[in-house]
Amino acid sequence: MLRSGGAALLRTLRQGAVAGSAGIEQSSSRLLQVAPLVGAAQNVHTEAASGQNAEQKARSGWSWQKKAALGLGATAVGGLGFALMEEEAEMGLHPPHYPWDHAGLFSAYDHAAIRRGHQVYSQVCAACHSVNQLHYRDLVGVAYTEEEAKAMAADTEVEDGPNDEGESYTRPGRLSDPLPRPYANEEAARYANGGAYPPDLSLITKARHDGQNYVFALLLGYRDPPAGVSVREGLHYNPYFPGGAIAMPKMLADEGTEYEDGTVATEAQQAKDVTTFLAWAAEPEHDERKLMGAKWIFILAVVYVTAVYYKRWKWAPLKSRRVVVDAIN
Repeated sequence: MLRSGGAALLRTLRQGAVAGSAGIEQSSSRLLQVAPLVGAAQNVHTEAASGQNAEQKARSGWSWQKKAALGLGATAVGGLGFALMEEEAEMGLHPPHYPWDHAGLFSAYDHAAIRRGHQVYSQVCAACHSVNQLHYRDLVGVAYTEEEAKAMAADTEVEDGPNDEGESYTRPGRLSDPLPRPYANEEAARYANGGAYPPDLSLITKARHDGQNYVFALLLGYRDPPAGVSVREGLHYNPYFPGGAIAMPKMLADEGTEYEDGTVATEAQQAKDVTTFLAWAAEPEHDERKLMGAKWIFILAVVYVTAVYYKRWKWAPLKSRRVVVDAIN
């Protein structure tokens, strides 16, 4: 009986093991069948999400581009309108081009004109305008001799100090002193000129567009305003000045300056001479720079010709040499 019972128990266990393995195989096969479906569903979801993200990015990118384009367009239109307004406010008659003697490539300043221009400045312009960059020594050898410049400087009184007692004092001018200023500061200049500030003339021909022609045309451009143009009190009509109204009155007139060399001081002559003086004041190295440029042009031309000749002399035998190679069997 024990043997029969044990055999029955073994058969039961074997049947259970076989049934369990069959169930496991069925479950695994079902899982294998379901897994591709789950993966496909996940892929579809991922593709849909990526498609939505791409569409959203495309929409957001296009929207950003449109916004950027609209912003740039608005900025450009606004800037153009502002520029046109500024140009209209600064609009004035352009000066003609005058044939200045020193404008050529190898031309120098007319030093007699510089001297006459300094006389015009001293007698007409110096009452309101300064030339802070100029010293009396700058005039030596250009418009005056050293003795003349020293005498001119000695005629002015310069505040200096402190002395041994710690106080300021006045002394005669020296060559190292700058040309005197008409006003102590900007406030005094504005008060004396009804609120207008006379600019320093040291660099005026460089600070204004087409500087020399502008200064010359401005000095001769005063006239009555045309019909329909009104100029407020205290201003003067000049079409070459931006806006057409300038605080400075007409300062030049025929025989308004007494030239030392006997030149007839017409209004145009005075304007030409003082413009030449101001051009020199803004660019005193003009003549030396052109002279140095001419020297370098000559030196470089000689060097170029020498280099070309040496190159041809050095390489011509090599380029024209004929080499014959005989093959030896």
